[in-house]
Amino acid sequence: MERIRPTKHADFIVRHAAPFNGGPPLAALVDSPITPEELFYVRNHAPVPEIDATAFRLSVGGLVERSLELSLDDLKREFEFRRVEATLQCAGNRRDELIAVREIPGEVPWGAEAIGNARWGGVALRDVLAAAGVSDDAKHAAFVGRDRAQKGSQTFPFGGSIPIEKANDSDVLLAYEMNGKPLPATHGYPLRVVVPGYIGARSVKWVSEIRVQATPSDNYYQRKSYKLFPPTVSAETVDWDHGLMLGEVGPTAVLCRIDGGVPAKAGPVGLAGYAMGAGGTEVDGVEVSIDGGAIWHPAKLGSGEHGTWYLWRIVVELTAGEHEIIVRVHGSGSHQPDHAATGWNFKGYMNTAWHRTLLQVDSRT
Repeated sequence: MERIRPTKHADFIVRHAAPFNGGPPLAALVDSPITPEELFYVRNHAPVPEIDATAFRLSVGGLVERSLELSLDDLKREFEFRRVEATLQCAGNRRDELIAVREIPGEVPWGAEAIGNARWGGVALRDVLAAAGVSDDAKHAAFVGRDRAQKGSQTFPFGGSIPIEKANDSDVLLAYEMNGKPLPATHGYPLRVVVPGYIGARSVKWVSEIRVQATPSDNYYQRKSYKLFPPTVSAETVDWDHGLMLGEVGPTAVLCRIDGGVPAKAGPVGLAGYAMGAGGTEVDGVEVSIDGGAIWHPAKLGSGEHGTWYLWRIVVELTAGEHEIIVRVHGSGSHQPDHAATGWNFKGYMNTAWHRTLLQVDSRT
């Protein structure tokens, strides 16, 4: 097991030991709008690289007027410091619900814990690109990390890209801080990309190269791995030249905690969870049903903003017996399938279905 394991919460759910992948217990995830590092999920495709920050350099090239090579000190000295609150979410979050529909071999069996919200500090990507002078022909900003993944006989770095329009958003960062402290090694030290509203795979960790180009990244994790296919496509029939390159996250709402534990006691019961809008947009509301979708009740939303999640709470009156608790995002642009089976795909990505939990309620004594 990798040495970063001891920095995590004692109840951290380890989904894969090497490379290390895991997330927090759901009940702890909604204790605070800001996720502490010990509870922040980890998605790695390779061992965490050991990087000497004093020797670190970020190269910027491609369709630019001038190539740059910047040390960490250069970034801190030459560019304005910015702080952005942003939620990162793995494209495979809630994969276990899709696995329950049909087997998805070879993928991390995430529950709903592959998500976290932090305050990131660093410099705006657009400021660095402006210093390089981006060509009019530029369409994408591609990133390359320092980790080295192995697929068969090939070894290559993790990478990905975002459209140049997104790269020029003021909240897209080259971050060297997480919650006011230097980035931990497992979260990208000394430098990572943070792309609010996009799948976590585009927030490349240990970033060492930015290349401005006319086409999306040809890295394996952009060109092939993180793609969405219809339910009719399987691992045996897939044509990797087709499929949708994943970008923006979809709307989601999840029940994380049932006050008093499970089974619950009849009477008033508090429920809590998180919600996020499509592409990180603001959430208008969250609705909860305790009777399988016949009647919906509005939950109380905590504060949030573009690019972040919203924590929600509600107190419902439960009678003895079995209840199907359903949670959904409410509002414009928040279409979600009512069942996970509708969105099944052989990679197990982008499950945005209504979140369903069967809850046994005992008579109160």
